[in-house]
Amino acid sequence: MSIPERAAFADVDNDRGRRFSRLLITLYKGVLYKERDEALWRDLGEFTGMVIDHFAPLGLRLVKDDNEGYAYVAYPPEGEAADSEEEPLPRLVAKRQLSFGVSLMLALLRKRMAEFDTAGEGTRLIVSRGEIVEIMRPFMPESTNEAKLADKIDTALNKVKELGFIRQLRNNAAHYEVLRILKAYVDAKWLADFDSRLEAYKGYGRSGAGE
Repeated sequence: MSIPERAAFADVDNDRGRRFSRLLITLYKGVLYKERDEALWRDLGEFTGMVIDHFAPLGLRLVKDDNEGYAYVAYPPEGEAADSEEEPLPRLVAKRQLSFGVSLMLALLRKRMAEFDTAGEGTRLIVSRGEIVEIMRPFMPESTNEAKLADKIDTALNKVKELGFIRQLRNNAAHYEVLRILKAYVDAKWLADFDSRLEAYKGYGRSGAGE
């Protein structure tokens, strides 16, 4: 092989290496969305086996939903981990307990997404801050102080945004897109018991425990 040919192969390998590294970094940081980066999404299709092999020694698995257009890495369900006789590996990120307000907001937004999908209204669910306040109000502790209620909901809203389940619109700060990854976090089985869960939320919130 001539020197120019060897250089050409080296360039190809170097390009593949950089694309693979960029893909891994994106997955370490969070969720990869097809609509946000189609080039990386194509790279994921090319490097799927390598990605799985890379994360497997860390106890992580690749979750990829082609229909919804997202991918991420996660630990296996707790039931699967418990069935293994091997000592569990340390977690890269510690599990976090969600507050009442955040948990409630995620549940209500997931219900809204299910209704949106059933109605066939499109693929992007956009909700206003006002809508979020109204759907949460019946489950919050009773109060005549509207400012206090708004502060609690805004605190939960900011946390849900930080967790990556909603995205504030650039041209309208009072509106948010509910991201499809929420369907992976709140699955269909959980949603099937939603009415009973809402009653539990309502009782918890009305008792003042959600303060």
